[in-house]
Amino acid sequence: MDAALIVLVVLAALAAAAALVATLRLSGRVARLPEAVAGDREAHHRAILTDLRSGLADSADRIASRQSEEGDRLRRAVGDELARNREQLQAFERALQEKVDARLAEIGGKVNERLDEGFKRTNETFVSVMTRLQTIDDAQKKIETLTTNVVSLQNLLGSKSSRGALGERQLEDIVKNVLPESAYEFQYTFQTARHVRADCVLKLPEPTGLIAVDSKFPLENFERMFAEGPERGTPAAFKADVRRHVDDIASKYIVPGETGDGAVMFVPAESVFAEIHAHHRDLVEYAAQRHVWIVSPTTLMAVLNTARAVLKDVETRKQIHIIKDELGKLGKDFGRFDERMRKLADHIRQAHEDAGQVQISSRKISDRFAAIERAELPGEGAGGAPLSPPAAPES
Repeated sequence: MDAALIVLVVLAALAAAAALVATLRLSGRVARLPEAVAGDREAHHRAILTDLRSGLADSADRIASRQSEEGDRLRRAVGDELARNREQLQAFERALQEKVDARLAEIGGKVNERLDEGFKRTNETFVSVMTRLQTIDDAQKKIETLTTNVVSLQNLLGSKSSRGALGERQLEDIVKNVLPESAYEFQYTFQTARHVRADCVLKLPEPTGLIAVDSKFPLENFERMFAEGPERGTPAAFKADVRRHVDDIASKYIVPGETGDGAVMFVPAESVFAEIHAHHRDLVEYAAQRHVWIVSPTTLMAVLNTARAVLKDVETRKQIHIIKDELGKLGKDFGRFDERMRKLADHIRQAHEDAGQVQISSRKISDRFAAIERAELPGEGAGGAPLSPPAAPES
């Protein structure tokens, strides 16, 4: 656009110059007009007008030709400028397109990367969810199995004989883990009452003797105390069951002359033991009066550990005389060792003194050999001088 403006300015300047030239020529002819008028004014005037018309026509032709040339030049310049602008615009469009394509490719790559990352995370989340669902399924199966086992356990404990067998098994495991085999016996039959058989007896030292342990315990009324509805039982019924069970143990398992003066009632459930001691202290006092000790698995462990300590103390006492005899023999041996050690010390001291005497004799003999080698006879000193009489020989 700047080049087209310059071309228009140039054309305007050329037109102004042509008009100026024509005006100057016209002015010159007008100046010469009075002289022509003086001769032949009319002819001269006509000639001048003809020349003026001719000059103006020539000027107009030149101006038109110049304008046509300048117009063509302007059109070419404008066309060239438009072509350059078009090329520049096309180059700009190509560069812009390339940048846009590159940017779109970069954005597409990042989008694909984000999509891949999102797909990866989604896949990981899906795998984690599937794993957790599998874990939940396994847990559900275990819960179903546990439910089945609980139902089976409830069916098992529903029978009194089954509960008794379970209590006996629990009692057997506890006793075997604490006491040696010689300190207990299962399913013991009493000698004075052969129809009575205890679940377990503890063979403790005198004056305790045999202590019977019973593992069968009534749980029906205990469970009814916590039931709902019309089957709910009363604490009085539970206390009556426990009291009868204490009387049975005292009458069957405390046998004068064969057992100790007490027996043990093993309650296989800690909850039942806690219920008795927390809310029914009168039952505990009544059992103590009948010389029946109520224990749970935990307290039975304490009782058995005490019994094991007593057994260990008794066995230690049985072996104390052997220990005393061995200590006496060891004392005598040590006395003989001390006497022989003193004798050895005397012999060593005498040998040391004898070795000193032998060393003195050896030194004197060596001195005499040295004097003989120097040709020093007895009674002479160095150079034939008489010597003092020799000393008496040592013993």
